[in-house]
Amino acid sequence: MPDAAERSSPETRRDDSARTSATAGKVHSAPRETESQTDKETVSAHYDTRLPDLPWSRRIQIPIIAAAVYSVIRLLGPTLRYEVLGWQHAERVYAAKKQCIWAFWHRVIIPIVWWRRNHGVVIMNTTAFDGQWTRKVIEWLGFGTAQGSSSRGGLRGLAVMAKRLGEGVDCGFTIDGPRGPRYVAKPGPVMLARKTRCPVMVFHIGVDRGITFEKTWDHFLLPKPFARAAILFAPPIYVPPDATPEQLEAKHAEMQRELERVRDIAESWFTLTEAQRQTHRAEFSR
Repeated sequence: MPDAAERSSPETRRDDSARTSATAGKVHSAPRETESQTDKETVSAHYDTRLPDLPWSRRIQIPIIAAAVYSVIRLLGPTLRYEVLGWQHAERVYAAKKQCIWAFWHRVIIPIVWWRRNHGVVIMNTTAFDGQWTRKVIEWLGFGTAQGSSSRGGLRGLAVMAKRLGEGVDCGFTIDGPRGPRYVAKPGPVMLARKTRCPVMVFHIGVDRGITFEKTWDHFLLPKPFARAAILFAPPIYVPPDATPEQLEAKHAEMQRELERVRDIAESWFTLTEAQRQTHRAEFSR
C-alpha cells in the first residue's frame, strides 16, 4: 500500500474477545441454497445503504467537520515516518492478477489513510452522520467509498465493492466499525472474499508517539507530529467460492486471530528491544 518511492524500498490487547464467536456465527446464519440468496440473507444483517434523515443543523456540520479533519491530516501526514513489514504478501497477490480486501481496526484510520492516499481503494463507509463527513475526507484523499452500515440491512455496499474488485481496485473495511464493539471483526470481508476469490489482507499500525482517545468507542489513535509508525501486514486469507458454513466460520475466526496478532505486535513495537524487533522483521519478511 505504499507510494511508489516507499514500495521500491520498504524498511523494515484483547477487548470483547468473548463476543467474537457470537459475531462469527452470523457468517453462516442459514444453509446455502444459492450463493446470491445466502449473501443476501447473511450480509443484509450487517450492511445498509439507506441515508439517514438528518436535520438541517446536522447537515451543515458535515462540510465543516470534514474540512477541519482533512486539514489536520494534510498537516500531520507528511511528518510521519513509516516502517513497512509484510508488504510482499500484497505484491504476490497483485502478481497473481488479484486484488486485496483490506481489513483493519477503526483505531488506526488516520495513519493508514495518509499512507495509502491516492490509490483509489474503495472503503466501506457508514451511512450515519459520522460517515457523511468521513466520506468527504477519504474521497479528498483519493479513496473511493461504498455506502453501507453495520447496524441495518442492505447489500449494495458489498455489491459495489465486488464490482470494483472485478475492475482491478482494492477494497477495505474498518472491520469493527462504525460503532463497535471494539476489536470484534464483522463478517463482510469473508463474504466478499468468497464471492470474488480475492484474499482478505489484515494489518495494523503502531506509533511511537500518539494520543489515544480512550473515551471513544474505538480508542481512536492520533499520531503526534514526526511520529514513527510501524505497519505490519499478515499473509493473505483465501476463502473458497464453495465454502461451507463451517469453513466460513473458520475463515472468520482466522481473520479475527490475525487482526489481534498484528495489533498486539504493532502496538508494542516501540517498547520491544531491537533484538525482538529483528525477530519480528524476519518473521514478516517471509
